[in-house]
Amino acid sequence: MPFENHGNRAFTTVSIGKNAPPASGVYGLADAQQWIYVGETANIQADLLRHLKNPHSFLRSHPPSGFTYELSDAEQRTGRQNQLVVELEPVGNRLIGDLSNSASPEKEY
Repeated sequence: MPFENHGNRAFTTVSIGKNAPPASGVYGLADAQQWIYVGETANIQADLLRHLKNPHSFLRSHPPSGFTYELSDAEQRTGRQNQLVVELEPVGNRLIGDLSNSASPEKEY
């Protein structure tokens, strides 16, 4: 199941400050064609700002234009992140092998 209440918001400092809560949950970064990264965190707003200001190399080569999120408590975040990574197949998670507590599906590219 994709993100609950999926709403793509601009991946900018102003939009993150206005739309992303400083709360526990999972988030997704995307451009117009694909999901780029799905993460989990205790502070959605802080993680999004960190990705914007100091992007990992995969974000420099696949710059996101938007983000979405859903709130989730600490005990459920990792499982929900894993579920979304398997379902959405974000390119960044494949590049860095970021699938917590389970094996990432391997694909030929």
